[in-house]
Amino acid sequence: MTETPSPLTEPFRTPRLDAVPLSVAHAEEMAVVLSDPALHSFIGGSPSSPEALRTRYERLVAGSPDPAASWCNWVLRRREDSRLVGTVQATVTGPDAEIAWVVGTPWQGRGYASEAARGLVALLGRHASLSTVTAHIHPGHAASAAVARAAGLTPTDEEHEGERRWRLVLPR
Repeated sequence: MTETPSPLTEPFRTPRLDAVPLSVAHAEEMAVVLSDPALHSFIGGSPSSPEALRTRYERLVAGSPDPAASWCNWVLRRREDSRLVGTVQATVTGPDAEIAWVVGTPWQGRGYASEAARGLVALLGRHASLSTVTAHIHPGHAASAAVARAAGLTPTDEEHEGERRWRLVLPR
């Protein structure tokens, strides 16, 4: 299978992280990063085996079946030791980007998610075709709300499937 990244997917750097476009080859290491069942309490599901994650990553790198949407996914590699610590993603449809992030339990509480989300928003902000960035956050997930706030998003009164919609209108 040929991995074809979205035109919006380019590597980016933050002070401590390299955001690298997702590859099927990341599945085994990411299965370890995402292996804590507690990590799934707000995002749902349960930890995936390396094989299941490989299958999921094959679908993600193949791209959205909807030609109007681009799936943009990165793994987060910590430069100090070259270990993967999490992911960020953006689903881009027209002028809107919906973003999400996850950092493995051993690396939480160190600011990696906020740093990566800020870097992702900065990358998206450089694309003139985009005007809005949103995230969907469970109302009880204070850590994710803090990440969204750090990335410049603010909560709205809108809810979708039990999650609050956070939004940033990109300056133009």
